[in-house]
Amino acid sequence: MKKHIKILLKSIALVYTIAMLFSCTNNTQKVRDFLADKNLPLGIAKNAFHVYKDSGRITSKLITPLLRDFSNRKQHPYNEFPNGIRIINFNNKGKDSVTITGDYALSYSKTQVSEIYGNVVVYNHSEKSKLETEQLFWDQNTKYFVTEKEFTLTTEKDTIYGVGFECKEDLSMHLAKKTIGRLETEEQ
Repeated sequence: MKKHIKILLKSIALVYTIAMLFSCTNNTQKVRDFLADKNLPLGIAKNAFHVYKDSGRITSKLITPLLRDFSNRKQHPYNEFPNGIRIINFNNKGKDSVTITGDYALSYSKTQVSEIYGNVVVYNHSEKSKLETEQLFWDQNTKYFVTEKEFTLTTEKDTIYGVGFECKEDLSMHLAKKTIGRLETEEQ
């Protein structure tokens, strides 16, 4: 009799377990929609270190203490870096070319535009130039920086202060608006 009760209990447990397994469905689109409705990220990464490559060559590295992935947004999918970001872009010879740091960043995947806020510093290692500002927009398609905030551009020869600045990703070909400071020029 004891054996029959044990077998009966095991059978009931097995049927219950199988019923539980088949009752669960996991539609990924429903999960994404639920997370988007609740304004929750699709994923969170701590101490993220991402390497970007092109044709087997490392082009940049992204380092952040916290990454929130909101790629489940239909209109404007984005990544959020609430605890700061550090991006190192490399030139063709594999050397550090430009380093970008900031306290907070948003990167929109559809437009390839990033907004970097708070203590933003862009440093060109080969030219020894540095741009400092509180907010920077970075168009990764055109490799172009824009800010309408106060900025300081420091080169080996000059220090330029102003409000409003545009330049290529390597801090060359810049357009500085409302500037003050000492500027060295050459006549041609």
